[in-house]
Amino acid sequence: MRRVVVTGLGMINSVGNDKETSFKAICDGECGIDTITIFDPENYSVKIAGEVKDFDPKTVMAPKEVKKADRFIHLGLKAAQEAMSDANFSDNDTIDMTRFGISAGSGIGGLPSIEKNSNILKERGPRRISPFFIPGALVNMLGGFVSIEHGTQGPNLSSVTACAAGTHAISEACKTIMCNGAERMLVVSAESAITGVGIGGFAAMKALSTNNENPKGASRPFDANRDGFVMGEGAAALVLEDYDSAKERGARIYGEIIGFGESGDANHITTPSLDGPSRAMKAAYKMAGEPTIDYVNAHGTSTPINDKNETAAVKDLLGGKEKCPPMSSIKGQIGHCLGAAGGIEAVTCLMAMRDGIIPPTINYETEDENCDLDYVSNGSRKADLNVCMSNSFGFGGTNGVLIFKKI
Repeated sequence: MRRVVVTGLGMINSVGNDKETSFKAICDGECGIDTITIFDPENYSVKIAGEVKDFDPKTVMAPKEVKKADRFIHLGLKAAQEAMSDANFSDNDTIDMTRFGISAGSGIGGLPSIEKNSNILKERGPRRISPFFIPGALVNMLGGFVSIEHGTQGPNLSSVTACAAGTHAISEACKTIMCNGAERMLVVSAESAITGVGIGGFAAMKALSTNNENPKGASRPFDANRDGFVMGEGAAALVLEDYDSAKERGARIYGEIIGFGESGDANHITTPSLDGPSRAMKAAYKMAGEPTIDYVNAHGTSTPINDKNETAAVKDLLGGKEKCPPMSSIKGQIGHCLGAAGGIEAVTCLMAMRDGIIPPTINYETEDENCDLDYVSNGSRKADLNVCMSNSFGFGGTNGVLIFKKI
């Protein structure tokens, strides 16, 4: 089977508008969560989120084109541009664009556009709905806009699997290359659901932290006092290539994807199980050849059930607490970016291997007896990282796990 490697990275989130700024801030334990400014949260029970700051969509699209796409597409275009530049394709490289595909992921897609045009329908009637509403809000239009910009004519795929979408987009791209459906795939995942209906809907489910008085400390993965996740927004992109093709053009390789696993809980529409995530981890681990794992980038949402179950699943996978490597969640820094989370966390894993540093779990202060692993809670840690695992679990009981190896 063909080997798949990563040769380009890009990301944008609440602590930085490019991969280097973001990664440094994440490792420094900076927090991008604050009071919501995108809309007025005065009458909401939840008033905090991890917003992307100082981002102008006109820097990634022509001004007249901006209105044709939702914010999640703007963010995705930004990350994709960075990843393609980072992959450093030169004019001397022979790139067959019919063999260069797209794999996109988002959990919700154009929620701001849906909310805006629903209000227009109610207040001004159907004739005032924007003609750009539907093509600017569909999840697969993330891949559509990106493919048009970069001229990729290979497979154009989309994953819409809630908070596992970013991870599934990567595994779908891997499968495509492994099965010789493409030589290269640009993976992009993006989410921007910080809207009245988005925050209100998740708050109605009691899924979000209500620690409005302490935004920087509200997202506290694995801490005994965690009370829900904090919404984030952002995007990530990765250029995946067949190993031989990447070597032939002299590409810099961040790492190889040596395992991925997927599973369904078949349990509950929103409450995660232990068995489902465990099976996804075991499938990825088996595919990877059961390597020694040096670091686990946790899904770590800061919700009571997820953090407990994920801890138990990792211990079950590796044979007990004593055999588990350091594990951390970066959602304390950037919030939960839903469908973009898996992509951002994959980029973080690859940069962690590059720099030999484990990002911390911030706000972990009070130990939970069910969450008793090494969560790197006292700041980032230098480490020799050769193999990293990244977990993503979504509503509907959809799970995805990736394992990366340094080359």
